[in-house]
Amino acid sequence: MGMEARYVTRKQPWLEACQVAPAIVDQVMPRVATLLAPFVAPFCRQAPDQHAHTSVWGLRADVARQHVAAIAERGGHDRLPLQRVIGWARWEDAPWRQEVTRQVAEPWGHADGVLGCAPAGCPTSGPASGGVARQWWGRLGQVDHGHVAVALGDVSGAGHPLVDRRLSLPHAWTTAKARLANAGVPATPRGSRSRPQLALARVPARGPQLPQGWSAGEDAMGRP
Repeated sequence: MGMEARYVTRKQPWLEACQVAPAIVDQVMPRVATLLAPFVAPFCRQAPDQHAHTSVWGLRADVARQHVAAIAERGGHDRLPLQRVIGWARWEDAPWRQEVTRQVAEPWGHADGVLGCAPAGCPTSGPASGGVARQWWGRLGQVDHGHVAVALGDVSGAGHPLVDRRLSLPHAWTTAKARLANAGVPATPRGSRSRPQLALARVPARGPQLPQGWSAGEDAMGRP
């Protein structure tokens, strides 16, 4: 923990209640393995299954930067196989999304609930990642450099989990074939679609499986 964090903790004792001891997290990990089971099943092979568990384990490990290389080193694994599964191996995400939808629909789906769509930004400093550009971020209320995805959430009195998310591909990316190929963007679809268009495509794709009575959302700059 850095000096600034220690100073804030002393000045604001309520933050101490937010600290989770490593022993408690270790007790949770068997439950995480149970949670992962239906998501790693589509791999149908032992190696990707193990890499998926390693990746999730690394997100709570005591590493300064939780990227793939650091997680592999901390766990005593070879870096390249883990990077391949996480970075460039070909596997279908449709079974994962379907399983998430199923798990959300059972405990949280309510007829008076709402499917909510909104853009969500993720900062990055590099120019090569798929869809990265200077673009509007509603969370920051300004233009910044990074990715923006349209997220679909299931909102009801029982909770508000995320169900789906799609990357927003800026128009400049759709005409740069070499850049698309280098970033690993799938060949289809690569056309330019606005964020409302992405949201409208997500609702019919997931809505029938979620018994919600309403749909809501906002445009990229707060417009309804």
